[in-house]
Amino acid sequence: MFGADKGTLSSEDKKLDGHKLYIGIVQARFNDSITDALAHACKAELIALGVLEKHIHLVQVPGALEIPVALQAMAESDKFDALIALGCIIRGETYHFELVANESAAGITRVGLDFQLPIANAVLTTDTVGQALARQTEKGADAARVAVEMANLLESLS
Repeated sequence: MFGADKGTLSSEDKKLDGHKLYIGIVQARFNDSITDALAHACKAELIALGVLEKHIHLVQVPGALEIPVALQAMAESDKFDALIALGCIIRGETYHFELVANESAAGITRVGLDFQLPIANAVLTTDTVGQALARQTEKGADAARVAVEMANLLESLS
């Protein structure tokens, strides 16, 4: 991770340096085999980026619609540099998929904007279980990278 320049971090490395960060994760339990894999990949990547395990706080909620209120409570605590939303919504035969996907995403975005706090949205919205399984590991790790990079960006802008 360190650049060739006497142990200092390169500008590229600084974007993904999580050593000083506190990260909150909200995981929906619905479709738990997939969201557990998202959470595992996310936490592993956060640790690989230098976030201390004791600085990662994971809470679980019943489903994707409950994610925004938990994110809001975490944002209000002013304890976190970034938050991560993890969930999985798989299309069914009714309009419920669209309602849950749209409202969950809108709530997640609103919390981030209201609190000027980066929130990596890794709520999968797929047509099939197979599509979710194919994305669970990479999207979990990607959410960790997004959270760290955005936390560092906002810190540099303040």
